[in-house]
Amino acid sequence: MEAKKSFLEQKIDLESPNKNIVPITTSIGTDGKLTIGGCSIEELVEKYDSPLYILDELTLRNSCRAYKKALEKYYPGESLPIYASKANSSIFMSNLVSSEGFGLDAVSEGELLTALKGGVPNEKIVFHGNNKSDKELDFAVKNNIKVIVDNDYDLERLDKISNSFNRELEIMIRFTPGIECHTHKYIKTGSFDSKFGFGIEYLNTLFERISNTKHLKLKGIHAHIGSQIFELEPHNDLGEIMVNVILDAKKFGHDIKKLNVGGGLGIKYTEDDDPPSIYDWVKTISNSVVRACKKYNLDLPTLMCEPGRSIVSTAGITIYKIGAFKEIPGIRTYLAVDGGMSDNPRPITYQSNYSACLVRNPLNINSKNKYTIAGKHCESGDVLFKEIELADCKTGDLICVFGTGAYNNSMSSNYNRIPRPAALLVCDGEAEIIQKRESPFDLLKYDVLPDRFIKQN
Repeated sequence: MEAKKSFLEQKIDLESPNKNIVPITTSIGTDGKLTIGGCSIEELVEKYDSPLYILDELTLRNSCRAYKKALEKYYPGESLPIYASKANSSIFMSNLVSSEGFGLDAVSEGELLTALKGGVPNEKIVFHGNNKSDKELDFAVKNNIKVIVDNDYDLERLDKISNSFNRELEIMIRFTPGIECHTHKYIKTGSFDSKFGFGIEYLNTLFERISNTKHLKLKGIHAHIGSQIFELEPHNDLGEIMVNVILDAKKFGHDIKKLNVGGGLGIKYTEDDDPPSIYDWVKTISNSVVRACKKYNLDLPTLMCEPGRSIVSTAGITIYKIGAFKEIPGIRTYLAVDGGMSDNPRPITYQSNYSACLVRNPLNINSKNKYTIAGKHCESGDVLFKEIELADCKTGDLICVFGTGAYNNSMSSNYNRIPRPAALLVCDGEAEIIQKRESPFDLLKYDVLPDRFIKQN
């Protein structure tokens, strides 16, 4: 019987990186060791230490270009892909997606500021959030960033702001279309019971309220039905629902020109995952909108979408160094690494699964050992992998975890006062720092000892 191929030996999809487990530049050198972007991982760790986040530039750009090309191919009207920056927010990521013609969505003043510092044009930024502060709204309006209204509280304050400036303010609204999708219950955001957006049954009342404001101009609608979605049918249904909302808005004098379908396309974390390609996802949603517009004799709106995970996740890997071993005879063998839940909270939060290999023996040659990979934090649940098959391991070996570009760095913390890792960009054999490694002393910068304690000491 022919031995099963490792995921590292499987054909790479260059057009739709979300269908790969590994970055598209992944290779095994003549020494049998893993390289990414033409760089030796062992040499990178020797220079930059571990844990270490690494992003592959070619995979990032291919993902962006797949969305652009697919929209040009399947949507005959204007389109604008917008990077969901919560997946991985940095000045570098803002700069890269902007250079590929993307806009960006942000959910805080920090993400807005990062986008602007990264060179994203103001007019291509949208501001989301279900509890925006007055300060955040003021920052967005003063910087001419389009606000997506999520609730009545947003609407009331934007009405006041527009009146205080005595000028028109274009807005979009977010609503829940009521489409269920097969995903984790914590990231299912398009059902009727959601903290995000207006209920679809409330929209006519909302449209009338906006009509009665002096300066607010409703120019777009937004809906998002979830994350890490492998089904196309929910997006096939979304177009007609949103076009019907545009038609209802017209009855109240609103001329909606922008239709934002959110994001949510899944990626391949493990061999069991089989997400649609970027092209299939874009084709499905484009055809859905075009079909509905033709049905109701409506001009095509600007089609916006908000990919995040499917842009950055597959491009990212995390490297750990093995430390302690603990064998429990007849039960399992634990190996501990120098990171864990502070640099990747998704396994303990969502029970998320990943793929991994040993850097010096990525194909697991002559070995079928199973290990449970534990993080170093003071939590029993800080386990990155349960019973994963790896080559023979020893203290000091490096482990590469794939698919960590999204929601690892952005959700990282300093739990147990552990500094965050450095992040590198690799391309054509060169590596550059895009985020510096924190030091323990960095964690003390914002600690303050009250004066009376200083006097007592």
